[in-house]
Amino acid sequence: MAANGDEIGDVRVGVCVQEIVKHDLEAKAVIQDIWECGGPLRVLNELNFAAKEKLKVLRDRIEDLERLAREQDRETTKRLLLDDVENYKQQLISTQTTLRKANLACKMAIDRGEREDLFKGEDEEVRQRKHTKEQVTKTAGNLTENLMSISRMMANNVKQSENTMHTIVSSSKTVGDTHEEFKSQGGTIQISRKLLSKYNRRELTDKLLIFLAVAFFFATVLYILKKRVFPS
Repeated sequence: MAANGDEIGDVRVGVCVQEIVKHDLEAKAVIQDIWECGGPLRVLNELNFAAKEKLKVLRDRIEDLERLAREQDRETTKRLLLDDVENYKQQLISTQTTLRKANLACKMAIDRGEREDLFKGEDEEVRQRKHTKEQVTKTAGNLTENLMSISRMMANNVKQSENTMHTIVSSSKTVGDTHEEFKSQGGTIQISRKLLSKYNRRELTDKLLIFLAVAFFFATVLYILKKRVFPS
């Protein structure tokens, strides 16, 4: 700056210049934060708001310095201060341009990051779908194998049932034949029982006849003995 508060001897000018330098440095610090900002967009918006507030105060202090310069009585001092005001205005324009560039670069970085995240998400979704498809294919294969195993088991059961049915039919036939045989044997036994009963009755009759014959024989002998021993 060609002139300063000490040369001019105006305290107000010195304070105004100090504030201009202070707010200029603070604005540039915020802009540097924007350059380095990686997002998200909310953080960028907060930094932009802070930078614009700093630049607004800086613009107001430059206007205050211009007003103070025009109030100077000495023409030389006025000219020097107005030159400084013009320099500060050019610096303000440069700072505003830098702010726009920083914003553009930051937004591009955020968009690029979001696209990368989107692609990563899509890749992850594709991998997830592929994994799910593989799981479904594997599950379907397992189900098919289980169904085939169940089918083979059912076929074996059907075959065993057929064999069991044949065995039951054969056993039923054997039982039927045995039943018929038992019926035949029952008839034979019944006939034998009748024959035995008839034989027993005949045997009893024979015994009775024999007994009667013996009794008759003894009676005859006794009669003969009586006639001979005791003749009349």
